[in-house]
Amino acid sequence: MTHSIIRLIVCILLTIICLFPLYVIITNATRTNSEIIDSGISFFSGALGKNWDTITNPEVFGGFFASSFRLWDGYRNSLIIAGCSTIFTVFFSGMTAYGLVVYDFKGKKFATNFILAVMMVPMQVVSTGFLQFMIQINLYGGPQAYLALILPSIAAPAVVFYMLQYMRSSFPLEIVEAARIDGCGEFRTFIQIALPIFKPAFAVQAIFAFVTSWNNFYTPSMLLGTADTSLKTMPMMVQTVLLADKLSDYGARYLVVSLSILPVVVIYLVLSKFIVKGVALGAVKG
Repeated sequence: MTHSIIRLIVCILLTIICLFPLYVIITNATRTNSEIIDSGISFFSGALGKNWDTITNPEVFGGFFASSFRLWDGYRNSLIIAGCSTIFTVFFSGMTAYGLVVYDFKGKKFATNFILAVMMVPMQVVSTGFLQFMIQINLYGGPQAYLALILPSIAAPAVVFYMLQYMRSSFPLEIVEAARIDGCGEFRTFIQIALPIFKPAFAVQAIFAFVTSWNNFYTPSMLLGTADTSLKTMPMMVQTVLLADKLSDYGARYLVVSLSILPVVVIYLVLSKFIVKGVALGAVKG
C-alpha cells in the first residue's frame, strides 16, 4: 500500500512538472505585455482572456504582426506538409521494415546496417548539397518546394529502426506463410494482415513523425525563405514574431506559441491510446 501511494505521488509530481510549462504558456497568452512584465507567472488568465473580442490579441491579428503571422495559412501549409510527410514516413518505413524481417535475401544485413548508419548523418551536414539539388530541379522558393519537404520523408531511418525492432519482437512469421499458402499476394498480405497488427507501432511513429515535421523550421526556412508569406509554415511565422525587435509584446509571443502547438496536442490526444498499447505489447512480447 505504501509503495502504491509513493508511485502515485511520483506520477502526480511528474505530471505537474510536464504540464506546468504548457499551462504557463496558455495563461500568458491571455495576458497583456504589462501584466507579464509586472508579475511574471500567473495561475489565472489576464485581461485579454476575459472577453472574446480581445482574447485574440490585436497585435497579432490586426496590428504589427498581421502581415507576417497569417494563422490559417500557417495551419494549412504545415498540415499539408506534416500530414503528407507522416503518411509517407510511416507507410514506407513500415514496408521497409516488413521486407527486412519477412524476406531473406543477399545483402540483407548490409542493407539493415546501412539504414542504421544513415541515422547518424544530420540534415545540417548535407543541407548545402540538398539545397543545390532542389534548385537544379526547380523545387525551391514556391509551392513546388512542398514536394521537396514531403518526398524525402519516404526515407526515415529512425522510423525504420523502430519498426524493425517492433516487428522482430511481436510479428509472427507463420501468419505470412499461412497467407502465402492461401494464395494471398505479398502486398495484400502486408496491407490486410501486417498493418492491423502494427497499428499501435504505426500510431506511435505517426505522432513522432507529425510532431517532427510540424516543428521543423530548418528545412522549410531553407527552401521557402524567399517565398510569399502565405506559403510559409507555422514555425516560420512564429519565428518572425519571436524575433521581431520593433515591438516587444510578450503576450503576443506567448499567443503565437500556444496557437502553434494546438494541432500537435490534438493529434497526441487522438492517438495517445495507441502509445499505451504499443508499450504494453512491446513489454509482453519482448
